[in-house]
Amino acid sequence: MMETENLSGLRRENFQTTINGKQTDLYFLRNNAGSEVAITNYGGAIVAIMVPDRDGKYANVIQGYDNIQDAINSSEPYLSTLIGRFGNRICRGKFQLKGKEYQLAINDGPNALHGGPKGFHARVWDAMQMNDNTLVLNLISAYGEEGYTGEVKVTVVYTFTNENELVIEYMATTNKKTIINLTNHGFFSLAGIADPTPTIEDLECEINADFYLPIDETSIPTGEIRFVEGTPFDFRKSKTFGQDIDADNEQIRNGSGYDHCYVLNKREEGELSFAARIHEPKSGRTMDVFTTEPGVQVYTDNFGSGFKGQHGATFPRRSAVCFEAQHFPDSPNRPYFPSVVLKPGQQYKQKTIYKFGVQK
Repeated sequence: MMETENLSGLRRENFQTTINGKQTDLYFLRNNAGSEVAITNYGGAIVAIMVPDRDGKYANVIQGYDNIQDAINSSEPYLSTLIGRFGNRICRGKFQLKGKEYQLAINDGPNALHGGPKGFHARVWDAMQMNDNTLVLNLISAYGEEGYTGEVKVTVVYTFTNENELVIEYMATTNKKTIINLTNHGFFSLAGIADPTPTIEDLECEINADFYLPIDETSIPTGEIRFVEGTPFDFRKSKTFGQDIDADNEQIRNGSGYDHCYVLNKREEGELSFAARIHEPKSGRTMDVFTTEPGVQVYTDNFGSGFKGQHGATFPRRSAVCFEAQHFPDSPNRPYFPSVVLKPGQQYKQKTIYKFGVQK
């Protein structure tokens, strides 16, 4: 069927092609509140989240494309995609497991980033839409793929609830001891994407973290776990990103803004708890983030180039913010960070919720 009856104005046929014998497509999740999410099985990318502002006006609040070719050829390959096998950076692409050293592809300065150039963001996932608000994606990551050990089977379930919550549940198993750190790299623009999409400098943000991980000039954690108090990284009380995003601070310089992992406040390991909240004052839109993960990488789109996206929208520098719920970067090389090792017989599980609302 030709799919044009949707809030986002996206057409399914524009997302249909064959890559390495696998079909790409576009899937729509809808809820009783009248909101809509559009997802392609190419990289599991979320290409639209249509939610209302305080006046009931709908807009797309996530950066994406309106066709599959633009997604494949994107200058921002991780744009609102699923990330694996290992989200974030691994120093020099090296890690040890059972006394053996593994070497991953180097694709970010001297380091490995987001599972490599052909990571989960660039794969066609097997998709099954269960009902109006649930999409199940499956992927088998072969032994040795991108340098990782073990064959890993991954399932990601997207659910869009009647409370305007986009729930993402991840599960994975392996046949050999390996490392895994999955996340979603949603580029959120709560003002609504436009030409140009407005900057996030006036966006108010609260992050439930007393500590963050400082980084070196190649964006690898130094190993220190630093208190946010008295630094530009203190979002325990809501403030705008613009307040300190260009502060005279070595860590801000190293990230060209915010591109740091926050150590979330948790009562117990693996609990689903509040991580962050943003509020866009002009539209009144809000987004709350909840996750079972120990950390969230907060990235203020410091390298956006103004490239073209959906329906002629453009995405300039700092026109989005990412909340990548995850284990800490470079964890395989930091034994005192929470473990990212997955063994045969174990199941990797993660749950993250992005809940959209309005503040009157």
